Amino acid sequence: MKKQASTRRRFLGQAAALGAVGAAGTGWVGPALAQAPADLAPYTKAKINWKQAEGEQISVAVIPASYFDNLLSLLPQFEALTGIKVRAEKVPPGQIRQKAMLDLSSKTATYATHAADPMYYPLYVSNKWVEPLDKYLNDATLTDKDWFNYGDILKAWREADSVDGKPYGIPYDGEVTVQVYRKDLYAAKGLKPAETYDQLVSNAKALNDPASRVYGLAMRGFSGAGQNMYIYPSLFRSFGGDWFHNKQVTVNSPEAVKALEWYVNTLTAYAPPAVRNWNWPDIADAFSQGTVACYLDAHSSAAVITNPEKSKVVGKVAYARWPKGPNGKRVTSIWNWGFPINAALTEKQKKATWLFISWAASAETQARTSWKFDGPAKRSGLNRTSLWKAPEFAAAMKGAGDNFIEAALESLEHDTDVEWRPRVPQWPAVGETMATAIQSALVGQKKPKEALDEAQARIVQIMKA
Repeated sequence: MKKQASTRRRFLGQAAALGAVGAAGTGWVGPALAQAPADLAPYTKAKINWKQAEGEQISVAVIPASYFDNLLSLLPQFEALTGIKVRAEKVPPGQIRQKAMLDLSSKTATYATHAADPMYYPLYVSNKWVEPLDKYLNDATLTDKDWFNYGDILKAWREADSVDGKPYGIPYDGEVTVQVYRKDLYAAKGLKPAETYDQLVSNAKALNDPASRVYGLAMRGFSGAGQNMYIYPSLFRSFGGDWFHNKQVTVNSPEAVKALEWYVNTLTAYAPPAVRNWNWPDIADAFSQGTVACYLDAHSSAAVITNPEKSKVVGKVAYARWPKGPNGKRVTSIWNWGFPINAALTEKQKKATWLFISWAASAETQARTSWKFDGPAKRSGLNRTSLWKAPEFAAAMKGAGDNFIEAALESLEHDTDVEWRPRVPQWPAVGETMATAIQSALVGQKKPKEALDEAQARIVQIMKA
């Protein structure tokens, strides 16, 4: 980790170049969202003064997704509870990182908080752009520990939003990578969901029938830090890979080469040719149309593949944990959208922001945006173990497919790996460098070792900058 000034200069330049992009395709969401008077009693049980920042106004940036839309529809409840006005802006995922980084680095305090990528916390913290949240969690005037129950939030997500053991973001929504498969096709061949990579390949081979437009397996191939580098880290870690050697980020180890060779060979043999440019919506769409027998990706894609208006495989879907790699480990993502506090805010604004975060992350709001929500989109990325185990959640998710909650929850509790990606301030550049290398191997431009050797040389320079 280099000096803060160096890190800040490098990433400030990136942010400035991209920050203006958000003007088109983003939109402020006003507070005038029609809602019936809310029952605030579950919140007033907390032994804090919700009105302590009354009169403040804060701005919040989130991505345009149903799980945040559900939250925004409840803002009038938060405003009635606290007297704090919230101005929400929807920013596409590809832009929210840059806009947030520009705001934090320039200390303009446009956003009190934003939906933060867990991989960005080391950068934020190294530059002191966000507040350590332990002081808010431990302040009895701001947090009723028994009511908020921070320990109920999924451990892996808490750790992913922490740096050196100290929390800097509170997880709101997230996902876990699982095995999604066609139970009817598997039954017809006498197959079971894979326990190992060898079984996964064997299943893919048995089901692969390009002449009938059925392919055995799919994973993301599109280049990007959140695309193919959303899948490859699980392979890398389950092949025994370690991101650091002698305290240096190392991406061309023998384990790394084997993981990339497996990824390239498996997708080349059993995936649709177009997978090289597929992101998760493309995979989910192909699966829902019956052209993919199995894929490895986020559990949240269930909303697409079980949509009766678009999917041809409703009632034919089942889930299992990510298979074990050669080192015997199952490794899934630590992905979540968390809320940090902008360090450039005034003290009263920080308190107002903490009240918003603790309201959004509370068990009651999580339930109100999931099974208690009036609309059709019931959130599946709840942040709390207790809610994953609630019978009401099980009832709300009953249409997702066989073993949906069991596979996702077991993965969240046992298979998540906080070191899934190298947690360094330079991650944005490291992630993009790795993504380019992975795709160059997948499309056949370079051999896996050559691609990773070139990526290593670039990353050495990135880490020195």
